[in-house]
Amino acid sequence: MNPIDINVTSEIGKLNGVIVHIPGQEVENMTPENAERALYSDILNLSVALPEYDNFLGVLQKHSQVFEVRELLTDILHYEHIKHELLVKVCQHEHQDEKEVCQYIEQIKDEDLAHQLIEGVEMKKDNLTRYLDDERYCINPLPNFFFTRDASFSFGNEVIISKMANSVRDREAIIMDSIFKHHPVFNARTANPIEKYDISGKASIEGGDVIVAREDILLIGTGSRTTTQGIDCMIEYLKEKPGKQHIIVQELPYKPESFIHLDMTFTFLDKEHCMIFEPLLLKASRYLTILITVDGSKVTSITEKKNILAALKELGMSLKPILCGGNNDRYIMEREQWQSGANFVALEPGKVIGYRRNTHTIEALSNEGFEIIRAKDIVKGKEDLSEYKKAVVTIEGNELSRGGGGARCMTMPFNRS
Repeated sequence: MNPIDINVTSEIGKLNGVIVHIPGQEVENMTPENAERALYSDILNLSVALPEYDNFLGVLQKHSQVFEVRELLTDILHYEHIKHELLVKVCQHEHQDEKEVCQYIEQIKDEDLAHQLIEGVEMKKDNLTRYLDDERYCINPLPNFFFTRDASFSFGNEVIISKMANSVRDREAIIMDSIFKHHPVFNARTANPIEKYDISGKASIEGGDVIVAREDILLIGTGSRTTTQGIDCMIEYLKEKPGKQHIIVQELPYKPESFIHLDMTFTFLDKEHCMIFEPLLLKASRYLTILITVDGSKVTSITEKKNILAALKELGMSLKPILCGGNNDRYIMEREQWQSGANFVALEPGKVIGYRRNTHTIEALSNEGFEIIRAKDIVKGKEDLSEYKKAVVTIEGNELSRGGGGARCMTMPFNRS
């Protein structure tokens, strides 16, 4: 098998390669006590969430090459030097003063280690301090990892390694960096703009906030997960690129937590349509939209725009918005946005996946000519997506949505036509 190139210049080009992570024991390992630390406001029932996820995964597998994080991690851990390099980074980040923890995890077998680096490494209660420690794990579980969008993201022919806003998720970025650098299935160049350019110590950027509008246009949200300093590092990164580049920055509220990332309020559907949460993006004047142009290794303009749609139109992209929650009731809009109603991922232009539970959003798509198809019918072979020009594939999402993300959050595309 020839290595697969990184190539993402839009959100809607046909999906050829994507990385996912099937939620597992790391989700089951959550308790009311540790959920808040893990950035959850609720606890998922894995036995309910997995059938929903399986239908989602089944649709992806029928339309793209799909790779699973745990399997990719297992593969690279077979190389002793890669395993050692990865564990050194994990230990430096999480256990600087506990060499015996690092020595212990070095001894774990490769396949078991891949599981435990994600699901948690249980603490050996072999001295008084650890015996009295309330913590169960010396390496904590990563219950957010099934949102593979966040820890790295593709732009052009490179993978950008994120700097997570919360240190409890840093290991996700360390793992993704190692996979893209070392796994033979990828012909990948990685870039780490924050590691290279940040001098403030305040920079963070997560993939859910970064949307590729065109090969020369990025949309980036700034709020609780992506800082202005993080976007400044992306500006420095773009200065190294040839030609004119644009960043449309959208300010996001810090509360409620449903505004965690830009893709919870805006996603592309096809060349003509996008899904938006109207109350924030078109009606809230206090959250600014800023257009930044980089050309010839310098910033040539920074100007405020009316909204994202106006900024895109100025750059030659005219889009008709479809409203999350429909257009009749703000309370319904807010409720469905909370349930990831604006968070869609495209398999190709006009063929997108989202949560069925957001009935008013799905109805708004239907009114714009999108056929509604159940994911399970595609998986069972009852429906063929190739027979439709425009379609929204629905996964139930009653349990998955409680994790705080949707179909876009659960995918990390690395190659699109």
